[in-house]
Amino acid sequence: MLTAGASKIAQAADVVIETNRGVIEVVLDAERAPLTVANFLAYVVADGYRDVLFHRVIPGFMVQTGGYRGDLTLLPESDELRNEADNGLTNQRGTLAMARMDAIDSATRQFFINVADNPHLDHQQASCTRREEEERVAAAERGLLKPRTCASFGYAVFGRVVAGMEVVDDIADQDTDIQGDFLDFPVEPILIKQIVIK
Repeated sequence: MLTAGASKIAQAADVVIETNRGVIEVVLDAERAPLTVANFLAYVVADGYRDVLFHRVIPGFMVQTGGYRGDLTLLPESDELRNEADNGLTNQRGTLAMARMDAIDSATRQFFINVADNPHLDHQQASCTRREEEERVAAAERGLLKPRTCASFGYAVFGRVVAGMEVVDDIADQDTDIQGDFLDFPVEPILIKQIVIK
């Protein structure tokens, strides 16, 4: 998904996330999370975050977005991204990180903003390796039990909010309900109108 345009601006880009609740300004860390920033900017350049829902909102934890349109249509995804959670950046309040499934390298386009310090989302040195994860998956496919998971590999931080954290807090404080498979879905729709490069 990485375009030439996204590759050029991945050097030191700042972005503005325009939401229906206000504006959030972000600095991206292309030096420590080059693959993640390039992937994110490829979506930005392609206008891939226009009219996208915040579909998971948990006060005191994080707000997640990037995967669904306002009508809950799942958006197309690029290839899964190599997880850069071991880059030394931590999931502190105000940081942006890639959302993913259980597999280490399963992030695509969804991201979240931490509304609190979340050290349990950071990379742990004791985490299993990619090879161990492959062995675990292979064992599961053969019906063998290998309970160790790779969740402690962490969630890759790639930027931080530099203005508009009050908007993030406002989003996190909205009432939520269960809607289908969504357990923390805002009652009133919260949308990214667009993300623009400064």
